[in-house]
Amino acid sequence: MRFCHMILRAGIALGSITAAHDVVADATILNVSYDVSRELYKDINPAFVAEWKTQTGEQLTINQSHGGSSKQALSVVNGLEADVVTMNQAPDIDILASRANLVSADWSKRFPHDATPYTTTSVFLVRKGNPKGIKDWNDLARPGIQVIVPNPKTSGNGRYTYLAAWGYALTKNAGSDAAARDFVSKLFANVPVLDGGGRGATTTFTQRGVGDVLATFENEAILIEREVGADKFDIVYPPLSIEAAAPVAVVDKVVDKRGTRKQAEAYLRFLFSPPGQDIIARHHFRPRDAAVFKKYAGGFPAIKTFTVHEQLGGWAKVQKEHFADDGILDQIMVRR
Repeated sequence: MRFCHMILRAGIALGSITAAHDVVADATILNVSYDVSRELYKDINPAFVAEWKTQTGEQLTINQSHGGSSKQALSVVNGLEADVVTMNQAPDIDILASRANLVSADWSKRFPHDATPYTTTSVFLVRKGNPKGIKDWNDLARPGIQVIVPNPKTSGNGRYTYLAAWGYALTKNAGSDAAARDFVSKLFANVPVLDGGGRGATTTFTQRGVGDVLATFENEAILIEREVGADKFDIVYPPLSIEAAAPVAVVDKVVDKRGTRKQAEAYLRFLFSPPGQDIIARHHFRPRDAAVFKKYAGGFPAIKTFTVHEQLGGWAKVQKEHFADDGILDQIMVRR
């Protein structure tokens, strides 16, 4: 099947750069993005290229690089010349400002909705018929359950799963960090392998047949169910999950060096436009545009969500306490 082949190709070409067009370009930009946005940008890019050609007469080529979100951010810090970055968590853009001075510190104010054109949430993909009866986060910590989740150190997908589980435990245990730590420790003790990104975790679950449940983004779960087969998997929406807003930014230092600022800024603005939002919704991400969301609302089941800011004190606190070297995540993983 097409999606199966795509997964296999992704495993071979993880993090590679691919061109959207073969024609000779007047200008070229590189979008460095996260793992499970591949299919989205395969449709976004030609739509924007056509619009840009109509508006300016310029033939634009957009190249793509995909991999685990945090790993991608470090590649940009270490010299990968991205004109734009389209990540799934704010820290992966903040690091470009704080560590390498590649983007402006006010990057989140340059586009609407704190520079996040869409959101998604963490859900569960289970084997057909849900033989293990998985319904909520507490089921992922039960003895004998194998949970597939990408590495929170390298993947925003995995990081959101970790934080969703932590936030769930806080809600169930009157805000007790000790109880949350105990719960998340039990959940990650059930993780047999930590892939580097969301697409790798998908391959482990769907192709290798490892695990009872895949914790992943809603859009990835829907794509798997529809492309691999609804006869093989079911999607389970927990009563409570996390809102994952996907931020974007122009890499100022690169576009000013290459002379591509106008193309890069227009490209990101397109994501917030009605045509861009429509493509986003068709790829099962939750669009910001109210009219577009209403059009596709039937594909987005209602789910109660919390944000990192509301439930967990914000990204700066989370990064320092959970994901820094020797932070809570490292302590959990050493003891699992």
